[in-house]
Amino acid sequence: MGPRGPRPGGPGRGPGPAMNTEKAKNSKGTILRLLKYLARFKGSLALVIFLVCLSTVANLGGTYCLRPIINAIGKIGVGGVTFADVRGDIISGLILLLILYFLGALANWGQSYVLASVSQNTVKVIRMDMFEKMEKLPLKFFDSNTHGELMSRATNDVETISQTLSMSVAQIFSSVITLIGTLVMMLILSIPLTVVTLIIVPIMLFLTRTIAKYTRRYYSRQQASLGEMNGHIEEIVTGEYAVKVFCREKEAEDKFDVLSEGYYKNAVRAQVVSGVVAPLMGMFNNLNYAVTAFMGGYFAVVRLFGVFATMDIGSVAAFLNYSNMFSRPVNELANMFSQFQSALAGAERVFAIMDEPNEYIGDAEKPELGPVKGEVVLDHVNFGYDDSRLILKDICIHAKPGETIALVGPTGAGKTTIVNLLTRFYDVNSGKITVDGVDISTVQKDSLRKRIAIVLQDTHMFSETVRENIRYGKLDAGDDDVENAAYLANAHEFIERLHDGYDTMLNDDASNISQGQRQLLSIARAMIADPDILILDEATSSVDTRTELKIQEAMKNLMYGRTSFVIAHRLSTIREADKILVLVDGRIVEEGNHKELIALDGMYAKLYNGQFENS
Repeated sequence: MGPRGPRPGGPGRGPGPAMNTEKAKNSKGTILRLLKYLARFKGSLALVIFLVCLSTVANLGGTYCLRPIINAIGKIGVGGVTFADVRGDIISGLILLLILYFLGALANWGQSYVLASVSQNTVKVIRMDMFEKMEKLPLKFFDSNTHGELMSRATNDVETISQTLSMSVAQIFSSVITLIGTLVMMLILSIPLTVVTLIIVPIMLFLTRTIAKYTRRYYSRQQASLGEMNGHIEEIVTGEYAVKVFCREKEAEDKFDVLSEGYYKNAVRAQVVSGVVAPLMGMFNNLNYAVTAFMGGYFAVVRLFGVFATMDIGSVAAFLNYSNMFSRPVNELANMFSQFQSALAGAERVFAIMDEPNEYIGDAEKPELGPVKGEVVLDHVNFGYDDSRLILKDICIHAKPGETIALVGPTGAGKTTIVNLLTRFYDVNSGKITVDGVDISTVQKDSLRKRIAIVLQDTHMFSETVRENIRYGKLDAGDDDVENAAYLANAHEFIERLHDGYDTMLNDDASNISQGQRQLLSIARAMIADPDILILDEATSSVDTRTELKIQEAMKNLMYGRTSFVIAHRLSTIREADKILVLVDGRIVEEGNHKELIALDGMYAKLYNGQFENS
C-alpha cells in the first residue's frame, strides 16, 4: 500500500463538486444536529440545568428578600417605630439574603465547570467526526477544495462552535428559566405592573427577528471570506519558493489585500448589523424601566378607581428589580443572536463536509481482493474528470504478471490519470479494469490498494522520524525490515550520516533533508509495503544521475516478479520495459518495446532521440 494517490494532472482535470459556502442551508436542521451532539452528554446537561435552576431560584429569592427588609426600614420613625424594633427582621433578612446569593454564586461556578466539559467534549466529537469523514472522502473532493479552505473549516469554524457552546448553552437555559421565574414573581407582586412590563417584549422580539435575518447572511459571507483568505495564505506559504523564484511577491500581496478587504467588509457588515441589537434593546429597556417605576410609585401612594390595591414601597422596589431581571435575559438572548448566527454559519460549513458522499459507500458489501499474480487489463476504458471532455479514450492495456509497462507521452496525455484509475481514486466512465480477471469496481477499494504501492513524483513525508516514515508503508514492520528496505532503496547510507540516524526527526514536510533524499525514503516506503503491483510516477525525476543509477538497480530487485507501471519523462530509464505505451491526447498511438518503437521511427523515436541529442 502506498501513500495517497497523485492529484489528477493535465488539462482535463475537472472542477469537482465545489461546496456552497455563500448561502446558508437549513438553520433548523443545523440546530437539531448540534442538539444531537449535545444529547450524547444528557446526564451532564441535566446537571447543568439543575444548577441553572438553583442559581436562578437563589437570585429570584434574594430579590424577594429585599421586600421585607425595605419595608422594615420604611417603618422606622413611623408611629414611634425605632430601629431596635425592626433590627431582628433586618438582620434575619440580610442573613437569608447572604445565604441565597452565596448559593447562587456556587451554582453559577458549578454550571460553568460542568458546561466547559460538555462543550469541549461535544466539539471534540464534532472534530473527530469531521476528520474521520475527511478520511473517507474521495480524492476528487480534495482536488476541488483548497487546503486552506478545509483547514479553516476544521479550525476556525469548529472553534466558533466551541465558543458558542461554552458561552451560550448555559446562558440560554439561564435566560429562559430566569424569564419564567421572574414573570411568576412579578405576577405575584402586581399583575398590572407585569402587563406594563410585558408590552415591550413583542417589540423587542420583532426587532431581534428582523435583524437576525441580515446578521445570518453577513456572518455566512464572513465565514466564507475567511476560508478564501486562509486558502490563499496556505497556498502562498507552501509555494513560497515559486513565489520568490518568479518574483511574484507583489501579486501575492495584491491578491491577499483583495481577499482581506473582502473579509473586512463582510465582518464589518455582520458586526455593525448585529451591533444594532444592543443599543436598541438598551433604549427600550430604559424606557420600560422608567414607565414601570412611575406606575409602581403611583400605585404605592394612590388607589386608582378602586381597582388597584395600594402597593407597599418594598414591593415596588422588588418589582423594579424583577423588571430589570426580566429585561436582562431578553437582552442576553438578543445579543447572543450575533454569536449564534456565526456559530450556525460555521456549523453548516462543517456539516457540509460531513454531508459529502463517502468514497466507500457500498464497499462493505463487496468482497475483498486477496493476493494477486498481477495480471492487469484495461478494457476499452473511457474517462473524464467531468462530463464535458474525455481524458482517456478507448484505452486497452494488457499487463501480464511480472511485466513492466511504461507510459510515456506529452504532459496532459493521460498518464497519471491511468494511475488514478488503477487505484480507483476515480472510476471509469465506461469500459472496465480487471486484476487477475476480477473487475476492480466489484471489490473493496482498500483491499485493492493494499495490493498496490505507489512512488510519486511529489513526495510527502510526515513530521515523524525517518524510521516511522519508512514504516508508514507497513505499520507492523520491524526495525530490521525498515533498514533492509532503506538499504535496497540506497537510502541507508545517507540515513546513517544523519544526526540521529533512523531516529532523526523530520520537520515540516521533511525540509531538513534534500529532495533527492526524500525521494529515496519514498521508494523505501514502497519497498517495505511488498506490493503485488507497483506504480512509479516519475519516481526518479527529482534525483541526480548518480543516485538515479543506484535507484534503478534497487528497482530491478523490487520490480522482479511484480507487475509494474512506470511513468517517466527520462526515457533512458525505461529501455528495459517489457512494453512501452505512447499516449497522445488520451489515446495510445504506439505500443511495443524499446527496440520495436525505435525501429518504428514514430513519436517515441522522436522523443527518445530528442532527449539523447539534448543530453
